[in-house]
Amino acid sequence: MAPYRAWKSIPTHGPRWRISSSLIRRPGQDFPFPNNPKATMLGKYLPHCSYMISSSSGLGTIPSFYQVLSTSGETRMLEKLYHSSHKRFPKGNEVGRRPLLNLKGYLLGNPATGERIDESSKVPFAHGFGIISDQLYETILGHCQGQDYKNPTNVLCAKALGTFHSLLSEVMLPHILWDKCVYSSAGPHAETDDSAGAGRKILSEEAAGIKMGKRLKHPPVRPPLDCINYAHYLSYFWANDERTRDALGVKEGTVDEWVRCQDGGVPYTRDIVSTIKYHRNVTANGYRALVYSGDHDSVVPHLGTQAWVRSLGFPIVDEWRAWHLHGQSAGFTVSYTNNMTFATVKGAGHTAPEYEPEKCFAMFSRWILNQPL
Repeated sequence: MAPYRAWKSIPTHGPRWRISSSLIRRPGQDFPFPNNPKATMLGKYLPHCSYMISSSSGLGTIPSFYQVLSTSGETRMLEKLYHSSHKRFPKGNEVGRRPLLNLKGYLLGNPATGERIDESSKVPFAHGFGIISDQLYETILGHCQGQDYKNPTNVLCAKALGTFHSLLSEVMLPHILWDKCVYSSAGPHAETDDSAGAGRKILSEEAAGIKMGKRLKHPPVRPPLDCINYAHYLSYFWANDERTRDALGVKEGTVDEWVRCQDGGVPYTRDIVSTIKYHRNVTANGYRALVYSGDHDSVVPHLGTQAWVRSLGFPIVDEWRAWHLHGQSAGFTVSYTNNMTFATVKGAGHTAPEYEPEKCFAMFSRWILNQPL
């Protein structure tokens, strides 16, 4: 299993930008997450299915690592980045503080915000795709007004939502048109969340019927070969391979077993309830933003994402329209005066690039070149 350096060149006119998935680091830099919780404040957000764009050409004395164009994937990493640095940029840049943070913009893919809309938007999404009946939809609307869909206090609302989750569990949540298959990532509710079913169960060390190395403590369940999550399964063994770790500069003794998309068991506190105000502040300062959603994603439905983007209150400059690839509609998009663009990716799930890589690459390439989608 050969190591793979996760950098991909993006054709541009001028500085060349490179995208790195799943790890935020400068090429040649030692693995940046030591075995010290205090030194890894952003650790929960940085390595969790995230993306970063950095320039390979220096501008003056600005280190390329700080020329950040985008830092986000499906996670809410931006909230931590902005929360810890919003007083430093652009004010820090204005007073000449070094190193300069040359932020240009950011991307959000299938993003959760922490707001109730993340959960409540699943109901109209499921209704629109025929997963729940008109009667159940109307019951939920009638009894769940003002309720927290995750922790409803109204008995009738709770009962209706229980039926809703039971029906929704019959489809593959990341992409409702795909056949259900076993996830290969651990999760905080792997054994108890009925809506996830067997989706996030992993084998314990004792139950694993294979010979494991010292680092392979929790190998994921092996999904069928034709399951989209088979690549996730292989990534566990790839990332824990000594050659891969050496290529990534992981220092011995800093990180033990790598598990894809850590959701539990890490020493971090979720102290930001909603990220929406941070998006409003950043985009109000003129930084470009691309927010995109797979239109078949029931984990973070596009309806909820579109709703909070609209709630920012910026006027529309380019009305809702289709964007195209190879002469066919590849999704739909709308742009706002604050340099924010929202787009759906047709046929994609959670996350969009996993299901429609060509469409997402076309969308990203046009956006980074400041071209209309």
